[in-house]
Amino acid sequence: MGVTVEDLQAFADAWNRHDVEALMSFMTEDCAFEASAGPDTCGTRYVGRGAVRAAFSDVWAAFPDAQWRSARHFVAGERGVSEWTFTGTRTDGSRVEVHGCDLFTFRGGQIAVKNSYRKNRPPLPAR
Repeated sequence: MGVTVEDLQAFADAWNRHDVEALMSFMTEDCAFEASAGPDTCGTRYVGRGAVRAAFSDVWAAFPDAQWRSARHFVAGERGVSEWTFTGTRTDGSRVEVHGCDLFTFRGGQIAVKNSYRKNRPPLPAR
């Protein structure tokens, strides 16, 4: 059974609830997360459930009010895409609002790779 658009929406909903356990239920045991920023060509690559779980949680630590809005998804076989608008406030009060997307690779009805991209926009001033 393959991953569906409804599965990707449930995954997005878990991000907006800040529910790491729900997120990890979608991921394979040997999952990988390629973050939108980092020192490598792919951003920072986290491999394995423990590393991915920690990286996902770090997003909410950096942006306690993080939300991914206006999600749009599609699935084509073992690949999928989610487009969204990310909003979040850093702990210093500066704000981020950018468009982005995730490119997914699926295996066995779960997410094997989540590869994230987002626009590079300077932070907005604190309110």
